[in-house]
Amino acid sequence: MLREIDNNIWIAEQPLKYWGLEVGTRMTVIRLTTGELIVISPIQSDKTTIHQLNEIGNVAYIIAPNLYHHLFVYDLKSIYREAQLWGVPGLVSKRPELSFDRVITNKEGSIKEQVDYLLFDGFKLLDLSGPSIVNEFVFFHQKSRTLILTDIAFHFDETFSFKTRLAAQFLGSYKVLSPSRLDKLATSDKEKVKDSVEKILRWDFNRVIMAHGSIIETNGKQKFKQGYEWVFENTSLSKKS
Repeated sequence: MLREIDNNIWIAEQPLKYWGLEVGTRMTVIRLTTGELIVISPIQSDKTTIHQLNEIGNVAYIIAPNLYHHLFVYDLKSIYREAQLWGVPGLVSKRPELSFDRVITNKEGSIKEQVDYLLFDGFKLLDLSGPSIVNEFVFFHQKSRTLILTDIAFHFDETFSFKTRLAAQFLGSYKVLSPSRLDKLATSDKEKVKDSVEKILRWDFNRVIMAHGSIIETNGKQKFKQGYEWVFENTSLSKKS
């Protein structure tokens, strides 16, 4: 079911195991001033969630934000046939049965001048088949000062199981907003990642929502900066942040 975390922004969560670890997953719903809803990274929605969506607005955008979070977009699109289905480059060939209304080809943009987005370029995620480009777009809801990520950073804390906490400590994402150590090693194009981080740090965000882990409600910008210091090596972080 949906949980409102600020004015015009909600989240919904469901269990998910990855590499045998319970990491959970989360979708984000944003309501524009027009009453239109943006659903980012849909999860499997039940009747209660659908009812709540209908109560708060009109689903107008369904977004698969990277090459991994696309499993439930078809189900949601089949319910909201008039909604625009957005995907990232590479998803058309990965999910040929889906009819995308738009493939996000521009690296930066805005939805109704209320939600900014940009391609987090150069990042690789280490999955079971090896390192692969994620093609992830990140989002910034201006009114609530919220940054919305999917797989470019995790944040596990004491609310997770002992097994997950132990793995997160080993991988460097326990109580830290950061990719895992393995993902850092898989990512070779640090200049592209650095450029993406600097662009994100120009946004005035405080809260950070990610698909896996606990939401950071305050001081999210500083924590995101700290979690990506590794791409700057011996250089100082951009003063534009």
